[in-house]
Amino acid sequence: MPSMDGRTVVITGGNGGVGAATASAFARAGAHVVLAVRSTQRGREAARTMGGSTEVRELDLADLSSIRSFAQSWSGPLDILINNAGVAGLQGDQTKDGFDLQFGTNHRGTSL
Repeated sequence: MPSMDGRTVVITGGNGGVGAATASAFARAGAHVVLAVRSTQRGREAARTMGGSTEVRELDLADLSSIRSFAQSWSGPLDILINNAGVAGLQGDQTKDGFDLQFGTNHRGTSL
């Protein structure tokens, strides 16, 4: 990966799996990586293993108020957004706002 010095990267679901591997790669390349996660505790645990410049912020894509709060608290540049978080196969579950959980998280939550 080319140098990302001075770049700010936000990655949803950056505390595990592909998201954590991607966040780690960007952090190692010199980016400031913001882990946008439901569980800040799990996010902090993941960030400790990444090295580089990391930050953990709460973002629950199944909760419109959490999305608004995250967006309103943002200031400064954002160079790269990676919408990694998602859910699948949760029939009958709903978001806090009454949407189907899969639709609300994977589509509605990332489009606001």
